[in-house]
Amino acid sequence: MENLVKEFLKQKRFAVVGSFRNESKYAYQILKTLIKKGYEAYPVNPRISDVEGMKCYGSIGDIPFDIDVVNVVTPPSVTEAIVKECLGKSIKRVWLQPGAENETVVKFCHDNNINVIYGLCIMLESK
Repeated sequence: MENLVKEFLKQKRFAVVGSFRNESKYAYQILKTLIKKGYEAYPVNPRISDVEGMKCYGSIGDIPFDIDVVNVVTPPSVTEAIVKECLGKSIKRVWLQPGAENETVVKFCHDNNINVIYGLCIMLESK
């Protein structure tokens, strides 16, 4: 999985899907970390319109440009729909934060040729 991590981190545009209600939320921390490290990072959450002045997209499908990696910080029951949306948009790299994955989601990724990282935190791996 080390090579996959390196390949993901060479990409430019990340979507981060999760809760951005406050700075303590992991999705918020991941978004800010990616931006600080020079990545283009875009928040995705259907319940809010912006994160600190950045447009927040309601879904992966609402993003009007190509995304290289989708980082998912949601419960597995929500993650399944997000990964299916990634497939519909031909996104081939999905990073499931610890706790966002389950066997069904990982199998779906493998069965549909989506490169998937799970069990690793992007904030720790991108140091």
